[in-house]
Amino acid sequence: MAVTKPRPRVLLAWSSGKDSAWTLHVLRQKGDVEVVALLTTFNQAFDRVAMHAVRRGLVEAQAESAGLPLIDVPLPWPCRNDDYEAAMAQALAVARAEYAITHVAFGDLFLEDIRQYRESRLQGTGITPLFPLWGLPTPVLARDMVRGGLKAQITCIDPRQLDPAFAGRCFGSDFLDALPEGVDPCGERGEFHSFAYEGPMFSRPIPIQVGETVARDGFVFADLVHLRKEE
Repeated sequence: MAVTKPRPRVLLAWSSGKDSAWTLHVLRQKGDVEVVALLTTFNQAFDRVAMHAVRRGLVEAQAESAGLPLIDVPLPWPCRNDDYEAAMAQALAVARAEYAITHVAFGDLFLEDIRQYRESRLQGTGITPLFPLWGLPTPVLARDMVRGGLKAQITCIDPRQLDPAFAGRCFGSDFLDALPEGVDPCGERGEFHSFAYEGPMFSRPIPIQVGETVARDGFVFADLVHLRKEE
């Protein structure tokens, strides 16, 4: 009788945005690995996802809908690179001990320096990095996400690259059609960040409402509020 080889156990770096959500969908579709947990960094001062500025409760709702445990990485504010690396190393140690992970998956698309940094940090740890979306043409990928049923809200805009009026808009065909030339359709250069609230990676949508839009630290943020049942 043939012995079935166990599938690699994957920890998914989860920003709460469309790329990490689509990465989960792609990994599950392929079926050759098992995603066992999500990993998210939170700004301790605001209790929100770093850069995306998404409230913790919304990320917890994503994890519940995805059917996966959430490993949170608390980061000080401001955060030095040494602090970040120490916090990540501790989180990976927890993931190995509690979930026996063998791989970490990232939703990076084409920025070589980011990929090289991640690979260098995992070198010698026994954990293998995965980049399931790497090299896919982003104009095609963005449209595939929309056609595939992914719904996301824009939570952060870099006004040096994109008009602040795009903050709070829904990531969809109209949004993509309106993007000016030179802006990556997936926001890979940091033009925008998002929060995924519905799609094939979730068992049910996360009900949200767009709240206040504010400018802070050189970026424009659209706050999202979780519309829980009691609300």
